[in-house]
Amino acid sequence: MTDLSIDLGFLKLKNPVIAASGTFGYGLEFSPFINLDKLGGIVVKGLYYSPCQGNPPPRLAETASGLINAIGLQGIGVERFSEEILPRLKDYNTAIIVNVCGEYEEEYVSVVDFLNKKEGISAYELNISCPNTKKGGLCPALSPENTYTVVSLVKKISLRPVITKLSPNVTDIVEIALSAQEAGSDAISLANTFLAMAVDVETRRPKLANIFGGLSGPAIKPIILRMVYQVASCVKIPVIGLGGIMSGSDALEYLIAGAKAVEVGTANLVDPEATIRIIDELEEYCVKNGIKKIEEIVGTLITQ
Repeated sequence: MTDLSIDLGFLKLKNPVIAASGTFGYGLEFSPFINLDKLGGIVVKGLYYSPCQGNPPPRLAETASGLINAIGLQGIGVERFSEEILPRLKDYNTAIIVNVCGEYEEEYVSVVDFLNKKEGISAYELNISCPNTKKGGLCPALSPENTYTVVSLVKKISLRPVITKLSPNVTDIVEIALSAQEAGSDAISLANTFLAMAVDVETRRPKLANIFGGLSGPAIKPIILRMVYQVASCVKIPVIGLGGIMSGSDALEYLIAGAKAVEVGTANLVDPEATIRIIDELEEYCVKNGIKKIEEIVGTLITQ
């Protein structure tokens, strides 16, 4: 039997498949479709300190092999999450990771400080990279200095491991990743969506009310895969890969390129059972190829 477990150093996962923030709600929404206990982890929908309404509609636009979203980090805030959602999530045997948002640097600290007092959370994922929100326009991941500032501020008060979610909308992703590592981040999730837009040729208007949104899905996988390989080759902390993972084969590409785990996002909107199917496909691959432990393939890309 294949061992699919992954040890991130600060957190052990039963398998490398994590449901990504933004396309999986708060996790509970998918309980009618899949057994949440089978997942390696769940990253819940992003949380500001207070509720956030997000952007006005229309907020989604399909593209060739992808999806542009401008949801704008709509969420219920930390108090309602702690009262209504977290107590129910604690019933599941999977890692619960909270995606932390901030309109300003100190808000990240406030969210984490509030959640520090609550039970049932395995780690925080700092969302310093969302490209489709007008709420303050803060995107620290575009700068190594701002990345360092936010991560270090949170690390000073966090009682749990911190994963920093980076943006692909930069010139040198390795520079940003090294800055997050230097600030004390326990891991890096790579990457968020690409800034994009779509036009309705009949009306000559943007298809999104926000004009710009974040492109996700299969179209971006080759680019993010390259970034994951570059970053995993340079940092000493674990890298979690996400971007266009629709199948077990996609997930395997990320693992072979150096990711210790993966997050599945847009696929959840196409197939509510995508995460479970990908786990099954990973196990099938390992059995077929005589791999006893899936960690054996992490970072095994042959380049010569």
